[in-house]
Amino acid sequence: MDENKNIPEETEDNITEENIPETSDEDDAAAEYNDTAAEYSAMEEALAESNNKYLRLYAEYDNYRKRTAKEKTETYNNAVAKCIEELLPVIDSFERSMEVECADENFKNGMDMIFGQLKNFLEKMNVTAIEALGEEFDPNVHNAISQQDGTDYASNHICAVFQKGYKIGEKLIRPAMVAVAV
Repeated sequence: MDENKNIPEETEDNITEENIPETSDEDDAAAEYNDTAAEYSAMEEALAESNNKYLRLYAEYDNYRKRTAKEKTETYNNAVAKCIEELLPVIDSFERSMEVECADENFKNGMDMIFGQLKNFLEKMNVTAIEALGEEFDPNVHNAISQQDGTDYASNHICAVFQKGYKIGEKLIRPAMVAVAV
């Protein structure tokens, strides 16, 4: 026990430059290299994280842009379809009035020209009439309101059209009201 008393304890007050082990320049260079490598690695991770966030944000924005463009187009097409749908009864009445005999040829020619303008407008809007008479019945585009026996048409074919059907492009605006042969 007496031996331990003779060894001076190292405390902060006792530590002198003589007691500090010397470090070499190589150790300092290695420590500096390790610190720089750690900083570089941390910077690479931060850059990768930022790049990942940027790519996600870009993809999200691109999806948003595409979705809003699609919604805008659909809204426009639905508005056009609704407008044409409201105009169809007028066109139906116009067609029925064109079938009636008229004594005044100038009046009849004027009505033909106006009806021609209506047809041109419908063509510009990509509106087409659904061909029905003689066609096979398709419940997707035809609305059968009656069945008729003893017609010259084959079974399940349309033998009479009561109201024309219309579509814009491939979108159905109004189905054709028809009678189907039995």
